[in-house]
Amino acid sequence: MDKLTFNDELLARQPARGIDVETTLAHFAIITCLIDPALLRPLIHPRFQLDLVEVDGQERALLSVVPFMDQDFRFVRFPWLKWRFGQTNYRVYVTDTQTGEHAAWFIGTSLDSWTVSIPRHLWKLPWHRARIHFDCNYDETARRYTRYRMQTTDSWADAEIELQDTGQPPTELTGFDDLQTGLVILTHPRKGFYYRRDGRLGTYQIWHDRLQTSAGKIDTARFSLLEEMGLVTSGVEPAIHSVLLQHQTEFTIYLPPH
Repeated sequence: MDKLTFNDELLARQPARGIDVETTLAHFAIITCLIDPALLRPLIHPRFQLDLVEVDGQERALLSVVPFMDQDFRFVRFPWLKWRFGQTNYRVYVTDTQTGEHAAWFIGTSLDSWTVSIPRHLWKLPWHRARIHFDCNYDETARRYTRYRMQTTDSWADAEIELQDTGQPPTELTGFDDLQTGLVILTHPRKGFYYRRDGRLGTYQIWHDRLQTSAGKIDTARFSLLEEMGLVTSGVEPAIHSVLLQHQTEFTIYLPPH
């Protein structure tokens, strides 16, 4: 994998307008699992190659479970209308063979809000209604979570997560030649691709500033979706590559998707 950096082009922000969305995300976590590439390849459109790392002499693909709380989800055109809800994304890291760009392939999203019906039916996004509960405590002085728990129920992808937060930035990411390359791949995919609910290829674009994450550890990680898809062994916690935590960050989502 080529060396990647947080350059000006990567961090450049396209102005938001119209029905683009701006939102403050809290309790943002990136829990990345090591997955056998042969199991993931059939789920990915042929246009994309899996980004792989070598761990213990074996190539592995990277799949992240990304929970967070939308604090004030709002359309730029209607900023007085705001929604608050939990969300969890399931994404795989890929390279677009047409452009050479690194991107995220979305398997799907759980959303704790009735508004999920809008993107689900209007744009055929693979989003699903769920109940998502966060039980978190963030120590502002220590700049770390003293408690981070998240549970998703009544969903296509029930999950239970309990994390420890070191409060310290990551110093390395297994399988990457340098830390910054790993952080660009895992924390900064600006484009997302997915199979729409009608089977067609869909895409949308986001922006956020460079994340200032801390390194975390897993106490509990249960993801029913990964078990049901045969990506991890049932009843066994997945092999964890890394845990990255960010207390809060600003996101822009450019709509409509294409």
